[in-house]
Amino acid sequence: MKAIFLSDAHLKGTADPAHLRLIRFFSKLRARGAGDGRTESDERLTADQLVIAGDFFDFWFARGDVIYPGFRPMVERIATLKGQGIRVSLCEGNHDFFLEDYFSGRLGLDVYPEWAEFTIDGLRILVSHGDTIDRGNRKYLALRALLRSSFARLLERLLPLPLLWRVSRLGSEMSKGMSDESADRLSGIMHDFARVKFREGYDAVILGHCHKPLLRQEMIDGRKKTFATLGDWITHDSYLHYADGSFSLNRFAPDE
Repeated sequence: MKAIFLSDAHLKGTADPAHLRLIRFFSKLRARGAGDGRTESDERLTADQLVIAGDFFDFWFARGDVIYPGFRPMVERIATLKGQGIRVSLCEGNHDFFLEDYFSGRLGLDVYPEWAEFTIDGLRILVSHGDTIDRGNRKYLALRALLRSSFARLLERLLPLPLLWRVSRLGSEMSKGMSDESADRLSGIMHDFARVKFREGYDAVILGHCHKPLLRQEMIDGRKKTFATLGDWITHDSYLHYADGSFSLNRFAPDE
């Protein structure tokens, strides 16, 4: 079994450099066993499953088949990956939520509002964007609850989409300001959270949100445990690759 995990591209549209790099990355990604003559050096770009752990889009609102025009090429690329036989899963982040109607209902992808649990090769793997782990950031948690409330959902259905997209950009900036904190501090809080989950029987905890690529492994009761934060596609172009029992943290180079 092979899987790729990534997060925090914060895509804004087709002019976004991260959009162009990810389109290139996804164009090279292939399902295992596709039979296209890939060499051993291409193995990091082979997967049975792709898991996107939140904040892939800097904002998201859709109505029926109508989505923000700048996101259309990326959405089509994701649909292509699914058509090639790669299972695609999306965790909602603090910038992109209300994903289920479009990505699950129309594209048939797996969508997780917060926590996703996978069993891969017998390993229990917990994945989330991770923005609710720091319970001390009460202002951010209050804003998060407001943005996902039934009132916000009602506004989302009533406002014209062009206005909604404009407002959502402002909301995105507000969320950044209220959730901004030291990546080192946040990754430490996340690691403490992961250790609790290890004691509950999980073998790996994989999170986004802190924008710091980090991979740590330790032995607990004779079993290897893996903690990872995925970095981002703004400064790191990082992704976690799982292959047959082993995790590796990688950086995509455009000339790969």
